[in-house]
Amino acid sequence: MGILDGKRILVTGVLTDASIAFHVAKVAQQEGATVVLTGFGRLSLVERIAKRLPDPPPVLELDVTDAGHLDSLADRVREHVDGLDGVVHGIGFAPGTAMGGNFLSTPWPDVATAVQVSAYSLKSLSMAALPLMSRGGSVVAMDFDASVAWPVYDWMGVAKAALESTSRYLARFLGPQGIRVNLMSAGPLRTMAAKSIPGFDVLAKAWSGRAPCTCSRWAAATGRTS
Repeated sequence: MGILDGKRILVTGVLTDASIAFHVAKVAQQEGATVVLTGFGRLSLVERIAKRLPDPPPVLELDVTDAGHLDSLADRVREHVDGLDGVVHGIGFAPGTAMGGNFLSTPWPDVATAVQVSAYSLKSLSMAALPLMSRGGSVVAMDFDASVAWPVYDWMGVAKAALESTSRYLARFLGPQGIRVNLMSAGPLRTMAAKSIPGFDVLAKAWSGRAPCTCSRWAAATGRTS
């Protein structure tokens, strides 16, 4: 018996088997959960990747900027499970003009896209899934430290700051209903999403010295070496 035995979890953000969300779905299944995936754009690709999971789950189309997709999500999920215990938000996108050192020249429409898809969508997805959730449910989103300005991350960094704030307000409003909202940050992993960030290697190099908690900074703060 796994720690998620009997739980029902909606996982967004799977694109390839290198996606963080793919491994979240894999571990969730290994721990006993029933998983439903969503995909956007290249849906057939997500469906092929889903077959690499221990128990290939259904894949639902979801564009978080499409009101019709959001409004119908609960009914479409109900075709596979009778409720949800957890929702994983692994969605993020910014046009190329919004990253790579273009901060000062990025036009508003591209900034708006980054914020809507990467931050506002946490609220949109949570509300779309809310009819399926009960007390004890959990929403988890994938973050990237927004406490500092990172090289090349530009408006995506601003969007992540908005994501962090959105999570706090969601927790404020959903907490009384017994639903938790949390964020996790895995750092600059070389996923498919990372390949879309111009100058990703510069960002990854900076992470080791500026991350919220690194081994070197922890050692300096505590006086310990191991």
